[in-house]
Parts: sequence; C-alpha cells; structure tokens
Amino acid sequence: MTATNGATNGATNGHSSPRRPLPCGIYAPTMTFFDAETEDLDIPTIKKHAERLVKDGLVGLVTMGSNGEAIHCTREEKLAVTKATREALDEAGFTDTPIIIGATEGSVRGTIELCKLAKDVGADYALLLPPSYFRFLMDEQAIYDYFVSVADESPLGLILYNYPGAVAGIDMDSDLLIKLAAHPNIVGTKFTCGNTGKLTRVALATEAKTPWAEGSGYMAFGGMCDFTVQTLASGGSGIIAGGANVMPKVCTKVWNLYAEGKTEEAIALQKTLSKGDWVLTKAAIAGTKQAIQSYFGYGGHPRRPLKRLDKVKVTAIEEGVREVMEVERSL
Repeated sequence: MTATNGATNGATNGHSSPRRPLPCGIYAPTMTFFDAETEDLDIPTIKKHAERLVKDGLVGLVTMGSNGEAIHCTREEKLAVTKATREALDEAGFTDTPIIIGATEGSVRGTIELCKLAKDVGADYALLLPPSYFRFLMDEQAIYDYFVSVADESPLGLILYNYPGAVAGIDMDSDLLIKLAAHPNIVGTKFTCGNTGKLTRVALATEAKTPWAEGSGYMAFGGMCDFTVQTLASGGSGIIAGGANVMPKVCTKVWNLYAEGKTEEAIALQKTLSKGDWVLTKAAIAGTKQAIQSYFGYGGHPRRPLKRLDKVKVTAIEEGVREVMEVERSL
C-alpha cells in the first residue's frame, strides 16, 4: 500500500493555509527553559535556543515533546512556547521551517482542541503518543480509533509517536502503523522504540520520503541520533532526537555525509555521535540541559519533581560529551 497524506506540499486538511512541508533531515525536540527560582517559562531563552538550532542546520523543531517536559506544562504554556518558537524562527528569517507540537492529551476531545489552538500559534504538525492512562483498556482497536478520530478533526497533520517507555509499554507494531498511515491526515511516525526493522517495514509500505526520493511524502523518523545512519539505511526520512539540542552540527553532518554517498565517513562520525549521545540519554532531561549550560552558557534545570544534578554528575556529563563537542565546535 502507499500512503497518500498531508505531508506533501500545500496540504491543508480542508483548512485555508497550507502547511509548511516536512523536509528530510534532523529535527530537535526542543528543551523548555525555566527561571531557576520561580520555574516560570524563560521565553527569551526558548527563542534564543530555537534560533541557534536552525542556524546550526536543523530543518524543523518539535515543541513540547518529551524533552520539552510537556508533562510538566499546562496547555497555556505549551501554546506560549510554540508561539515563541514560531516568532523566533520568523524573526531569524526561517519562515519555511516547520514546527511540530507535542499535543497528546488524555481524551480525543482534548487532543483535537489542543491541535486547533496550536495551529493558531504557528504549529504545522502534531506529535501524538497513544493513549495509555487506562492501559488495561487500550487494545489495538482503541488506539486505532483514537488516532483516526483525532486525524479526522485536527487541522494539523499527525505524526505518531511510538515511545513505549512513556506509555506504560504500549508498542505499536508495523501492521498497526501501516494501517494508520492510510489516513490522509496521518503523515509520519517517530520510532523512539529504536526498532529499525519496524521502521524499515513502515517506510517501505508507505513509500516514505527519503533524501533521494519524494515518495508519498510520508515521514519515517528515527527517534534518537545514535541510529542516524541506520535510519537512513532503513529508508527513513529524518531524525527527531534530543541530542540535536546539544550537537546539531554533528547530527546534521552525519545525515548529510550519508545522504551524499559518503558512507564510510558517515559511519565513522556516527560512532563518535553515538558515544556522546549515550551520555545524554542516561542523564535524560537534566543532563541534556546541563550539557547546553556547559557548552553554550544557558540551559538551567528541569521542573520539579525532576532532580537537579550534583557537581559530580555535572563534571561527568561535561567529560562524557567532550569528544563530540570538540567536533561540534570544529564544524
């Protein structure tokens, strides 16, 4: 089967303004920055960070994903962060850069409402986890019905977010993802499960967009930068990865080298990237923010109940990413 979906240029899902298309390449689920004392949103830093990332080669941004601490933010804050991000990109001249918002809410109704509000503040697409609070009731049919119901009403194109660790172990298989891809407003999947076999099957069945072929326009995203080469080799379309907040130039370089046919160079650099990214993966949100703080002079702390890092961990993170950050600074 081939998915015909809203990822193609000019798609609107019946709404007046066309969506910005999703290019192949590296995306970051951006961090949400807070005042160190009050934990209020730090809008100037949020805008500064967004501008830095696109200037360093990223082709799109995701606001309010897992790395953006969506679970710690109100609906109003999610919209404020997305609005500020759109403003930052436009002010910096990146008016064509798409924004994806993490818009998962517990109900179909709430998710549709958030998608509609997000469109008004500049989002183009929504990244959605499967519903999981009532885990024992969430069989495959319930999950399918949730996504299709949202897709029918959302002005944003939907990207399915397969991240079992965040949803009580729910792991959508390739058959379900391919079935969902038939909906014209479901335009991609993010594979944070790390299953490149699953990514391969979905990319093949949907004729996913790649650096070499437009395909159907469907986007098969690797969910971590430590398998960028593997995603490309599997027929993937892009990477949405937390590590791109810290080393966007290296992530982009690995992608471009492979896309240009320089596979040996790409594989060699991927090894350095994977070592550094593992440090950030283990240290999670607090560690990623600390790496930004250490190497770029801003970052701060996550919202409670996430813990702040002690000096020993701060030093360990700085040392752990030093090799990849030396490459980042050289590019």
